[in-house]
Amino acid sequence: MMKGLVHYHARPRLNSPAMLAVWPGIGNVAVIVANYLRKQLEFKRLAEIEPSRFFNPIGVVVKENIVEEPQFPQSRFYYWKNKKGARDLILFMGDDQPVTQNYELANVVLEVGLKFQIKRVYTLAAALTHVHHTERPRVWGVGTTKPLTKELRQLDLIQGGNLQIAGLNGLLLGVAKERELEGICLLGEVPMYATRVQNPMAALSVLEALTMMLEIKIDMSEMEQLAAETQEKMKQMVAEAMGEYISYFTEPIWEQGQDPEEDDEEE
Repeated sequence: MMKGLVHYHARPRLNSPAMLAVWPGIGNVAVIVANYLRKQLEFKRLAEIEPSRFFNPIGVVVKENIVEEPQFPQSRFYYWKNKKGARDLILFMGDDQPVTQNYELANVVLEVGLKFQIKRVYTLAAALTHVHHTERPRVWGVGTTKPLTKELRQLDLIQGGNLQIAGLNGLLLGVAKERELEGICLLGEVPMYATRVQNPMAALSVLEALTMMLEIKIDMSEMEQLAAETQEKMKQMVAEAMGEYISYFTEPIWEQGQDPEEDDEEE
């Protein structure tokens, strides 16, 4: 299954690596976390998956009347060697999720990890809850085995009971369980009314939990600032929306939808 599907840029010797795999999802939580980790740590290119096997371009871009070659979403692996002697990390980032062949793609991702003898894979996602945008999002945790759920409970992560994790951020864990790999998904709370807004507040909470589990220390200041700025923007957006709502419903009924000039003519 792997032949010709993965192109390697390096073949490093890694120390008991864990794998973090992310795809875009609600609130873009997973991708925000992965991009921040890449910025803070010295990740190097490891490999990439041949995209034409999983994606079909539906058009092309034309620049100055010249047709460009078809563009495919990228599915790339990076690695980071922990100089302090703890376990290393493999990071997989997918630009998009395929319409079909998700199961096969999940297996290819795990095959690369197994080549470097990973024992555990992490994914990230959003948990849609009634959390308010002014509240600090909590982190939910699910695992592929009962011992893992105990580990998550010890970290004070929320145990959601029965839930569904959509897309490859969830499916990868199911495939990991089939292959007898440990798998954990960390889900940051996202307001149900803000599913289409990037949510660095949830990403910050997830990042803190993830780095604690991986025993990695990084500077969180930029993420904290981004989360605070986004929270203020959301407050302003909600205030403006509420102002328009109140203005509409407090306007006298006889004035709604009427042209003042028409009123003068009737007088």
